[in-house]
Amino acid sequence: MQLHANAALSLNGRRRMVGMVVEQNFSISEAAEKVGVSSKTCSKWCRRFLAEGELGLIDRSSAPRVSPSQTPAERVAAIVALRKLRFTGPEIAETLNMALSTVSQILGRVGMGKLGRIGLEPAQRYEWARPGELIHIDIKKLGRIGDKGAGHRVRGFKHHNKAKTDAAGVRRAQTGWEHVHVAIDDCTRLAYAEVLADEKAGTVIGFLRRAVAFYARHGIAVERLLTDNGSAYRSTVHAIACKALGIRHLRTRPYRPQTNGKAERFIRTMLGGWAYGAIYRSSHDRTAALDGWLHYYNHQRRHSALGHQPPITRLNERNNLPRTYT
Repeated sequence: MQLHANAALSLNGRRRMVGMVVEQNFSISEAAEKVGVSSKTCSKWCRRFLAEGELGLIDRSSAPRVSPSQTPAERVAAIVALRKLRFTGPEIAETLNMALSTVSQILGRVGMGKLGRIGLEPAQRYEWARPGELIHIDIKKLGRIGDKGAGHRVRGFKHHNKAKTDAAGVRRAQTGWEHVHVAIDDCTRLAYAEVLADEKAGTVIGFLRRAVAFYARHGIAVERLLTDNGSAYRSTVHAIACKALGIRHLRTRPYRPQTNGKAERFIRTMLGGWAYGAIYRSSHDRTAALDGWLHYYNHQRRHSALGHQPPITRLNERNNLPRTYT
């Protein structure tokens, strides 16, 4: 039982006081004096006990029976329905012609104050039990650092790099792109990455072989590979390479990048910690810094999904190895 914050009597105290009046023939004033409350309070509890029994000794809600200004249930249902369609608070208020403060209060009351994943499919989280059972591979394009140095993401303003007109008459920037190929083990989160010139089938296959060799040096035999549906991964030569390496190739469903979520999340971490975590003079300097950051990620950076341990610790636990690979 939850007593009112200012209640002078506990439930047992009320029973004792009522018992004095009903069973021991104390007067209202005598019983009230014995327990230290007013005669009015004693009379109230006696009256409730006689009418309702034990239930009458429990505090009643102090909420008013009628609230004329309360938002109708139909309007609350409309707010909830719009929230499930991922409407923001201001958008709901504008759509229903209501005060934003009222909408915000209702959303908080029904547990939908934060948009989060409301209206989206529940996140399907999984983790393979053994190192090497599944590795995720993905590619991230990064703009090259031109002669004028880092761009607006780092320096806060844009500068114009040289452009030329190709044979088709289209103006194209000469700076171009680099392609960061990444691989991450599903069980341990042990990661490997390279900065390469393109994302063609031959380049992808070369990266896969080097990634497999990297994991082999850490005692991991790659069994499965998960990628998106890029043309290089759908090519015949890539299928032959996977077969030659003894790897089963899996692909995500079209337009479902979250299926390859561990690679996507690693890329976000890598961009923040390496690509955009420092100001580089050139693309060469940025590429040279990748190995050091990868060593930090694998050996020192604590991962929340691994019990706040680095990937190499999870690897040693699962492989029961006493040493740390380098």
